[in-house]
Amino acid sequence: MKKLFLIAALVATTFGAFAQSADLRRKIEVTGIAEQEVTPDIINVSVSLREYMNGKTKVTISQLEKQLEKAVAEAGIAKEDFTINSLSSWNYQTEKKKNPDFLASKQYNIKFHDLNKFDQILSKLDAKGIQSTNIDSYDYSKINEIKNGLKLKALIGARDKAAFLVNGLGDKLGSVLNITESDNSSFPQPRMYAVQFKGAAADSATPESDIDVKKIKLSFQINAIFEIK
Repeated sequence: MKKLFLIAALVATTFGAFAQSADLRRKIEVTGIAEQEVTPDIINVSVSLREYMNGKTKVTISQLEKQLEKAVAEAGIAKEDFTINSLSSWNYQTEKKKNPDFLASKQYNIKFHDLNKFDQILSKLDAKGIQSTNIDSYDYSKINEIKNGLKLKALIGARDKAAFLVNGLGDKLGSVLNITESDNSSFPQPRMYAVQFKGAAADSATPESDIDVKKIKLSFQINAIFEIK
């Protein structure tokens, strides 16, 4: 008899604890979405230069680099926005001594706020020394500000949707119980651009670029759970 009483007490205690921990509140879960497209105002472009033979004379990477540095300065690009990415040989001087015919290449990164300056820079370079150009990434200077605004807009949209549905049933919307954020933004993909030349004679040609600016699509989804009163 004592054993039966003990078991019954244990079951009652367990059930009571479960009832206390179970969330019996009525809830509604909704989703809010906010999107906006922006035109990048920061474009990171890499320019790869390569030595070449002009007859029996080598046009060196140092000569090509000086041209690029001068063109970048004349275009008004800030020093901190012009950097060296890589050198094709880990030890250029040693490689050059071993093999006089070795042709080095060097890659530079330029941060543009105005892509019109890109064509301006290319027009002042030795076209034969330009190996390739490439857009590495796009960005927007006020992107964090816009992201925060979109998140808030999506949350308010979720709340308004929940209130509309709950009011339609004659109930009132309570406080938010849980918020989950999803970033579904998409940035333009990096792209390699080959340098094209005008006319038949490459010696006097000026490289053309076909770089265009694609929009960044910012998209945020907020999943929110509200209590129904």
